[in-house]
Amino acid sequence: MSTATSAPTAPDSSKSAEGAIPSQEQPQWNFPVSPVPENPLGEGNYIKTAAALIIGDEILNGKTLDRNSNYFARFCFENGIDLKRIEVVPDEEDDIVEAARRLVKNYDFVITSGGIGPTHDDITYASLAKAFDQPLEHHAETLRRMGEMIRHRTDLSQQTEEQRTARERMALFPARAEVLYIAPDVWVPVVRLEGKLCVFPGIPRLFQRMIDGLVSFLPLPPPSERPFRQQVFTVLPESSIAPFLTALQARTKAAGVRVGSYPLLTKGVYVSLIGRDADAVRVLAEEVAAELEGRLVSEEEAHKEKAAL
Repeated sequence: MSTATSAPTAPDSSKSAEGAIPSQEQPQWNFPVSPVPENPLGEGNYIKTAAALIIGDEILNGKTLDRNSNYFARFCFENGIDLKRIEVVPDEEDDIVEAARRLVKNYDFVITSGGIGPTHDDITYASLAKAFDQPLEHHAETLRRMGEMIRHRTDLSQQTEEQRTARERMALFPARAEVLYIAPDVWVPVVRLEGKLCVFPGIPRLFQRMIDGLVSFLPLPPPSERPFRQQVFTVLPESSIAPFLTALQARTKAAGVRVGSYPLLTKGVYVSLIGRDADAVRVLAEEVAAELEGRLVSEEEAHKEKAAL
């Protein structure tokens, strides 16, 4: 198993992660972070497309609300990556194997979320090992960091052999995977397979911390390839603005501008304009605002207004 030597994330007490300790007692961890490996897509290439594979019965049966795919979608947009697909599969090996193989074949960057804990239904690592024809192997450095994180926890340090075996499943990785430690206070690594598929925990706060920490390890698009979005809000009904938006999309499609409309029930409509030429999008937005008796809205304003509904 190749290891870009570094450290996983220290569990946060708010995440209920294994190894977390009460915040008032938590020491300051300073594990080494992994060096940045060579570009897995080849020198000069960068990520253009992405997919997310969300794993867990609890998502499909409604017990848990999936926040991670939404965060990943925003991550991709902000970094100029075209997110093509989000799939949710149950805790079933065949489903995970089939989806992982297909997504890695079709997209530049794939993430999984969920299924890497110590219980019987946490089968993500084992399923991915099968998907890419690798044995499973305990990762010594991850076990060491895990041990460091829990040594102040008497409830964990005094576990039975069976309980320790369950805990150590969280360090049982596909043998040829890269192991990337993305922060000095996080013991959980990002495990990467085939240079494309990165494995993340399902806990939203930890997922967000780790996907943001992975930025320096990814061959991201250059700033010139990243899109700019301007939103316009109008109180006019969506049916009333539809003919104008249809003509607008036809007129601007060749320039790479995407026009979308997103109604808020009884309140109005957000019109979204996305393109790589920020100045051109701003000029177009002024035209849309004037035509639709609307107003320009910042990303922050739009997020707050939608969240308040």
